[in-house]
Amino acid sequence: MSPRPEEEKMRMEVVARIESVIKELWPSADVQIFGSFSTGLYLPTSDIDLVVFGKWETLPLWTLEEALRKRNMADENSVKVLDKATVPIIKLTDSHTEVKVDISFNVQNGVKAAQLIREFIKKFPVLPCLVLVLKQFLLQRDLNEVFTGGIGSYSLFLMAVSFLQLHPREDACNPDTNLGVLLIEFFELYGRHFNYLKTGIRINDGGSYVAKDEVQKSMTDGYRPSMLYIEDPLQQGNDVGRSSYGAMQVKQAFDYAYVVLSHAVSHIAKYYPNKECESSILGRIIRVTQEVADYRRWIQDNWGPQSSCTAFNGGFAALIILICNKSHGSSSSFIPFIESSDL
Repeated sequence: MSPRPEEEKMRMEVVARIESVIKELWPSADVQIFGSFSTGLYLPTSDIDLVVFGKWETLPLWTLEEALRKRNMADENSVKVLDKATVPIIKLTDSHTEVKVDISFNVQNGVKAAQLIREFIKKFPVLPCLVLVLKQFLLQRDLNEVFTGGIGSYSLFLMAVSFLQLHPREDACNPDTNLGVLLIEFFELYGRHFNYLKTGIRINDGGSYVAKDEVQKSMTDGYRPSMLYIEDPLQQGNDVGRSSYGAMQVKQAFDYAYVVLSHAVSHIAKYYPNKECESSILGRIIRVTQEVADYRRWIQDNWGPQSSCTAFNGGFAALIILICNKSHGSSSSFIPFIESSDL
């Protein structure tokens, strides 16, 4: 599901149209892209996150909302102002492309997080493929939205970074490493071995695990670390995973994926073939819906070279190729200390 040039082109046109409305209202305003679109880690159906920097006595949410409506920038009834949210935003769906857009004002954290993500991608070149597969895996199970208790993109990315930082194999971060093995090991760690009750994730200083008992000592007013406790590498005291109250559902999904993929690459798999997924090992846990396939084809037809249209193979996620080398066993003793009683 890796992004295509024509998808980026289409999204940049959406950004340009919205920016033109903003500039008409406030010529000195600065519009910046953050989130998955700015880092290249977006799926075909991912939102675009924009932040507008400027000087206002009160955030002009309703002013911009009215301007967007007057210019028919969004589908009817899709423009919503969430002015009571922790971070007030305007949500809309672009009327021409059906791309969803979130617009916030004067929020620095998103831009800083995008820069941090780009830095980690340079350090760990395998991150984009790994994260895109994981995002699609969670998306199709409705476990990718924080407001429904799932794991958001930033939390998922930090989990993947921690996984690579603390991986026992030195070659795990090499660009030519076996991505299929890494994926299985990720599912094994967070689906089977990671102790969510007692352990948290720290990214800074090369990465480590932290005991929640120690974290709680520094917390006040009776607060406790969340089930999926991830220290924000950019904001001290902020728990990135605090809203992911469905973390145990995600854990179960990861465990399921580990079992399915481990069986698929085992020596006994040839005796018990899965006829529905013979063309793709990854297709056993990830599928691309026909709706998404049609949407990508529509984008290709309207924004891409006609000659390079790519066919879809039975709806399977063959868009990112993960070939699991059976000679690479998945380590069942991956980071054993995180289950120990001293945490």
